Amino acid sequence: MTKYRTAMGKTIDMASLTAKNEKVRAVGNMSVNARGDTIDAQGKVIAPATKKVSDNYQKTVGNKSANVMKPKTNKPVAAELTTEELELEQSFDDDLEIEQIRAQERKNNK
Repeated sequence: MTKYRTAMGKTIDMASLTAKNEKVRAVGNMSVNARGDTIDAQGKVIAPATKKVSDNYQKTVGNKSANVMKPKTNKPVAAELTTEELELEQSFDDDLEIEQIRAQERKNNK
């Protein structure tokens, strides 16, 4: 942030002011500090702002590939999948194998 000059001619550095007061309880009825972390009555952080933002992002994103997901350890049984889903699973496996081969080739060329 930049430095601002008040009407009285004093200079205020907003970045240092924000950094100095980021743990202070914010004015209002939301029980948050200046960073946006949810805090309790004693001022201890209950939910950090970064977790709240990532949770809300996960709720609003419609594209499943954009969501961070843990890798599946068990694949669905083939009998439960339709033919289109089986073809898609096979193409994913093929793509993964191709990427592994390319990575190995890049490693060998270096």
